[in-house]
Amino acid sequence: MPTSNMPRPSRADRAPVADAAPAASHSLSLSVQYDARAGTCPADRSQIRRWVIASLQRDADFTVRLVGRTEARSLNRTYRGRDYATNVLTFEYGSFAGLQAPVQADIIVCMPVVVSEARAQRKRLRDHLAHLVVHGCLHAQGLDHENELDAQHMEALETLILKRFRIDDPYR
Repeated sequence: MPTSNMPRPSRADRAPVADAAPAASHSLSLSVQYDARAGTCPADRSQIRRWVIASLQRDADFTVRLVGRTEARSLNRTYRGRDYATNVLTFEYGSFAGLQAPVQADIIVCMPVVVSEARAQRKRLRDHLAHLVVHGCLHAQGLDHENELDAQHMEALETLILKRFRIDDPYR
C-alpha cells in the first residue's frame, strides 16, 4: 500500500504495548483507535493486539484505526485515487529492508465495509475482522499480492496465522 503523510497521533497520545510473539521475539508498540462512526467492533483491544502480534515478522510500531465509511472513502480517494470506502488500508512510514528500526504503519479498517463483506460472504464478523487486521499488518511489513506468486505466499501466510485462532481459511 502507499506510503502517505497522513497525520499520526503524537507519541504522548499512543499507548505502547510490549509483547513477544510465541515463535519469535518481536517488540510491538500498538495504538488501537475507535472512531464513533465505525459502529460496533466484535473484538476488544487485547484481541486485536493478539492478531497483530501473530502477524509480526519484525519489530513494529502500529496504529490500528477502526473507522466509518466517510473516513475510509476520504483516505482511499486522497491516497489511492479510488473514490469508495475499502475494507482495509495500510500506510507504511519509511521502513527500509535491512534497517533494525521497527516498521511503522497505520492500518485503517472500515468497519461498515467489513460488516457488509462478512454478511455477503457468510463469514463470522470477528473472523473477517481478524483476517483484515492480519492482512493489513502483513502489508505494513512489505508483503503484497501484486502478482500471482506474491499473492499465493501472502494468502498462505494469512491462512496459517488465522489458523492459530481457529479461523477457517478466508480464501475458501
